[in-house]
Amino acid sequence: MPDRALLAAIEAKKQQLDQLRSSQREALARFEHYQNIELTYTSNAIEGNTLTAVETTLVIEQGITIGGKPLKDHLEALDHYDAILYLRTLARDPQPLTESDVRNLHRLVMQRSNPDIAGSYASLPRYVRTETGRHAFPAPALVPALMKEFASWLAAAPGTPESAFDAHRRLVDIHPYNDGNGRTARLLMNLLLIRGGFPPIAIRPEDRLAYIRALQSAQAGQGTEEFNQLLYERLNATLDEYLNVLGANP
Repeated sequence: MPDRALLAAIEAKKQQLDQLRSSQREALARFEHYQNIELTYTSNAIEGNTLTAVETTLVIEQGITIGGKPLKDHLEALDHYDAILYLRTLARDPQPLTESDVRNLHRLVMQRSNPDIAGSYASLPRYVRTETGRHAFPAPALVPALMKEFASWLAAAPGTPESAFDAHRRLVDIHPYNDGNGRTARLLMNLLLIRGGFPPIAIRPEDRLAYIRALQSAQAGQGTEEFNQLLYERLNATLDEYLNVLGANP
C-alpha cells in the first residue's frame, strides 16, 4: 500500500475537485479536451508511436498529415482519440461494465491502424521480453474463458483507484489480443477512475521504463506495490493539474 499521507492527499484533492465541478464546467470541459489528446499522445508513445504531443494535436484537431511520420502513427492517434470519446460516454453510463465494453475499447483503438484484429481475441501466442527472460501469456484457447471471468470480476469491482489499477494489471496479464493490450488496459483503467469520480491519468513517455518494470514485477509474482505506487503518484499529480487549471492552486 502507498503511504497514508499520499492516500490522504489524493482524497483531499478529490474532494476539492468535486466541489469545483459544478461551478467550473466550462473550464473543466476545455481541460478534458486537452487531456483526451494528452492521453492519446502518451499512451501511443509508450507503444512506440513517433508523433509528438503537438503533432498528435494537429492530426486529431486539423487532420494534418505530418511529413516523415508513418501513416500508422497517424491512424493510431485517430483510433485512440475515438476510443477516449467512447470511454467518456461509457463513464456516464450507470450500468456495470461488460466484456463487450472492453472489446469495444479494443475495437476502436485498432479500427484503422490494425482492422484485421480490432475487437478480436488473440489467435497467436503472445510473449514479452523481461529483464529475467521471456514471459508467456495465456494460450489463445484460454482467452475467452479468462475474459468471461475477468468481466465478472469487473462488474463487481468497487469504484476505487486500486480497483482501476488492478483492472489494468489483470487485463495485461491475460493479454487477450494480438496487439493493443497496453492501450486497452490503460483505457479501461481510466474509465474506472472516471466512474469513481477521479480524473484519468497519463503514463508519460519519460515514465515508460519505470511503468514497464513495475508491471513486469507484478507479472512475475513480486507484488503490486511498485505498480500501484507509480499510478497513485500519477493520480496525485493529475489532481494537482486539474486543481491548478480550475484555480484552486493546491
